[in-house]
Amino acid sequence: MRRLLWPLALLLLVLLPLLPLGAWRAFALDVAVFLYLTVALALAWDLVARSGQLSLAHGGFFGLGAYAAGLSAPGFGTLPALLLGGVAAALGALLLGVATSRLHGLYFAIASLAFSEVLRTLALKLPFTGGPIGLPVAPPFGGGWPLAPYFLALLALALAVGASLWAEGSPFRLAQAATRQGEAVARVLGVSTVRVKLLSLLLGSFLAGLSGGVYGMKALFLTPYDAFSLGRAVEALVIPIFGGLYTTLGPLLGGTILVGLEQGLRLGVGEGYLVAYGALLILAVLFLPRGLVGLRRRRG
Repeated sequence: MRRLLWPLALLLLVLLPLLPLGAWRAFALDVAVFLYLTVALALAWDLVARSGQLSLAHGGFFGLGAYAAGLSAPGFGTLPALLLGGVAAALGALLLGVATSRLHGLYFAIASLAFSEVLRTLALKLPFTGGPIGLPVAPPFGGGWPLAPYFLALLALALAVGASLWAEGSPFRLAQAATRQGEAVARVLGVSTVRVKLLSLLLGSFLAGLSGGVYGMKALFLTPYDAFSLGRAVEALVIPIFGGLYTTLGPLLGGTILVGLEQGLRLGVGEGYLVAYGALLILAVLFLPRGLVGLRRRRG
């Protein structure tokens, strides 16, 4: 039965644009795109966290990928531009990883936050990014396919899920776990902790940059304040914590519930939805320290 779960879920997602949703169709597709990109970013963050790195740079990687894809799309086309967005984010992560290879815990978190702020400042100052005014982004495939953003977001999610499942089921998982538990002991056991952390950061940043590229093509306009938002980086770590860290299922469950809850509260409560949303998150952290996946395992 479990083997059929992923194919059935993928089939449902592919068929979603064909469902008879009536007047809600456009809204449902917009929420789905937002959900897919949010979960993909959360999975990308979780891939890095599995090696013990508390990254606050994923908002920066997201924005770097968005700007790289947006700038290159007119000359290279949609898919190559998205690939370049992911590569640009990975190159940025390589620079961050080499510079912070000896930093741990909160020191790495602070350095990663500073790196993201540097990227945002560059986007504000460089002339070819549009500065604070912003950058127009061409629609995917010239705008001739209205459902292109939906399926590109689904592709980004599928790649993030695939990468997470690979890391979860391969020997790399053991190397990440050993590095996370204690780098000194991991090195004694023969684990190259620097290589594990760098590979985790490169993989997570590539997926974040790819998601950012899709976001830019969906939004059709980028500003440094939106693309490099600290709130997006915080959301990327809140979702795995809520759903369950170091798993594929955790960010999927957490993202689906939190995004659905946010949209429901926005429609039902109005301007005060953030207060209710924040209160529910606090309660979840207090009473679900291992996330939703941990609750499921405890009951099992």
